[in-house]
Amino acid sequence: MKRLLIVGLLAALGSLPRMAAAGPFADDMAKCLVTSTTQEDRIVLAKWVFNMMAQHPDVASLANITPAQRQGILKDAAALIQRLLTDSCRSQTRAALQNEGAATIQYGFQVLGASAMRGLMTEPHVMEGAKALGQYLDEAKIKELLANTPP
Repeated sequence: MKRLLIVGLLAALGSLPRMAAAGPFADDMAKCLVTSTTQEDRIVLAKWVFNMMAQHPDVASLANITPAQRQGILKDAAALIQRLLTDSCRSQTRAALQNEGAATIQYGFQVLGASAMRGLMTEPHVMEGAKALGQYLDEAKIKELLANTPP
């Protein structure tokens, strides 16, 4: 079950843009996951995702995470995930698993991940960083693309 949970979580993170279809039990579990997390919890999730991404060979040189920090991030994320599934949303998780199967874990964390990302992306410093991309775009090419695209 532990391996299934980890695989489901990783699959959810890898497929945030495309939400899996879910039934009413998975929806209830996902709602519970979102409403049971605080802003601090969402930061724990963001650190966990960042930590995982920073281990990719193509971006590893951009992050400076010590082994002790990695261990702390993993412990915090594991505690959060365990609390959400076995305490805060226990009945919803159990019902979702019994009625709609193990894929509900993936769906629930897709919804939670998307919610957490929305919160992170609207933070003023992050918004400023995102705006900086505009200075490297060819505005004329973008306008031309938009002008030749049907509504």
